Amino acid sequence: MRGRTRVGAALGVLLLVLVAGCSGAGNRGTTNGFVSGDGSITRVDAADREKAPVLTGEGLDGRPLSTADFAGKTIVVNLWGPWCPPCRAEAPALDQVAEQYADKDVQFVGILTRTKDPTTAIAFNRNKGITYPSFTDEGGQLELGFNDSLPSLAIPTTWIIDAKGRVAARVLDKVSASTLANLIDDVQKSTP
Repeated sequence: MRGRTRVGAALGVLLLVLVAGCSGAGNRGTTNGFVSGDGSITRVDAADREKAPVLTGEGLDGRPLSTADFAGKTIVVNLWGPWCPPCRAEAPALDQVAEQYADKDVQFVGILTRTKDPTTAIAFNRNKGITYPSFTDEGGQLELGFNDSLPSLAIPTTWIIDAKGRVAARVLDKVSASTLANLIDDVQKSTP
């Protein structure tokens, strides 16, 4: 009888641990293996902006890619994955604003994260009509470059780098076209 009580107690504790782990307590926003953002927007005054990392690596097409090639432009960097529901939801807005600002010295670039095979990302971009380049960054090294300025705390994360190469804004979670356009306008106006 005593053995059954111990087994029953152990199963009860295990059940409580499992229920607590699935409840998200202390882990707000965890969904399907990723932490979603809270939608917060961080803007940095021009005088307080930190230097952005120069992102260098390989694009989805296997060719070398570097944000240094876009020096002097406002750069919008989006951390994403085709497996991420908010990333899929925001893709049309990103594409819309990328097209809207293509002739306004703005360059969009993605950082594909936690995706071993870029084939699904290539298909996703083709399906959504996204033509701006994306880095492959399965190990997360490129996103770590933002740790000294505005680190990523969620997927998706969108950063705006001003024309002087400084991190000017960050959005945690999906972003709407109007919010993103307003942020880009603010960054361009506030960059001397």
